Amino acid sequence: MKTLFIFLSIVILQSCSFDNKSGIWNSETKISKKELDSFKEFKDLNISNNSFNKEINIIDGYVFKIPETFNNSKWIDIFYDKSNNLVNFEYKDLNQKSFKSRKLTKDKINEYIIFEDKHIITNDVSGNINIYSLLENRTILKFNFYKKKYKKMSKKLNLIVENNIIYSSDNLGYLYAFDYKKEKIIWAKNFKIPFRSNLKIFKDKLILSNQNNELYFINKTSGDILNLIPTEETTIKNDFINNISLNEISTFFLNTFGSLYSVDNETMQINWFLNLNQSLSLSPSDLFFGGKLINSNNKIVVSTNNNTYVMDTDTGAIIYKKNFSSLIKPLIINDNLFLISKNDLLISIDLKTGKIIYSYDINKKIAQFLNTKKKKAKFKALYMINSKLYIFLENSYVLKFKIDGNLEEITKLPSKLNSQPIVIEKNLIYFDFNNRVSIIN
Repeated sequence: MKTLFIFLSIVILQSCSFDNKSGIWNSETKISKKELDSFKEFKDLNISNNSFNKEINIIDGYVFKIPETFNNSKWIDIFYDKSNNLVNFEYKDLNQKSFKSRKLTKDKINEYIIFEDKHIITNDVSGNINIYSLLENRTILKFNFYKKKYKKMSKKLNLIVENNIIYSSDNLGYLYAFDYKKEKIIWAKNFKIPFRSNLKIFKDKLILSNQNNELYFINKTSGDILNLIPTEETTIKNDFINNISLNEISTFFLNTFGSLYSVDNETMQINWFLNLNQSLSLSPSDLFFGGKLINSNNKIVVSTNNNTYVMDTDTGAIIYKKNFSSLIKPLIINDNLFLISKNDLLISIDLKTGKIIYSYDINKKIAQFLNTKKKKAKFKALYMINSKLYIFLENSYVLKFKIDGNLEEITKLPSKLNSQPIVIEKNLIYFDFNNRVSIIN
């Protein structure tokens, strides 16, 4: 019996290590059956044998152009601004919790937060729009647009805010404008078909798409349709949500069929379109899956199932195509593209030449930093903060990389990270799993 006890003890000790206790690896995080089911339809979507999966050391003498840090004060679009791209945010980086609110709602909240004029704005599956005042440290308004007959239905709201007016579309086909300071609905329309995209604003226009891949241009003052552009419809739906990105000239629209459209913001006429779906089969294993569009400096970046495209915004010409796909929304900083591939590589590309500046295995970097065995982390977001690359993990750890791809620090946020974080006035703001606002300075 004593011998058996010693043997079991040795086995248990050998299976334990410092990194297991740290909880940084994805294997330490329990994955619910629901999370697994959400990928069921993609079970045959294997990465191509030709997919890029190589580490490349940084080019000797390469110099990155890093912009000045920006003290951000608003986040009125769920993807920060019209381009969906981010800037070099300024952050105190003390990693101390300066504030935690009470529970805002008992229902599951949206992953995305918007912020305007010291107000944190979010929504939940019951259709509540919650307005939390940082000045008053309390919820000043909980607004619900829906009648009792919709009470038991789960609502998926998409929000954008401008000058105190929240524009909301949903999976029931409703679109409305609500002035949260006056607590007044400006207008409301029922389009009958569920909406399925983020929202954008260009001057007097509200731009969005429905699940049939129809692109709407709406008068934001009245709610009237200015133009409706039908595009290819898919009969089989997946988890990919139509995505929209703007610059000063054009609206870029990626639909679930795999087509990318450029539409003139003023005339609302199509400039060009291109299909990026390599397979037009309706087999579930060949469903198109695209990432979130970003654009900067006359280039638009599109990530599909297995490839990443860099395209000219004016003509739609493919400047180059890379045989890897971005796992989360990529980031353009001046002339460089930064992304995390499906193979868990942190990759930097020179946008002018298309050359890979470096490619590093993130999990390997973590293992080397912790001096432990390599496992697999689960990534949530990629930002540039204080001129460094911050990778937020699902389990509330933050990896801080120098811009040259060297892992400099690993920290754990003082409260659990549930929503996408936003950076406001040198602070991180996000929701935890108890629907409480956390502010980290």
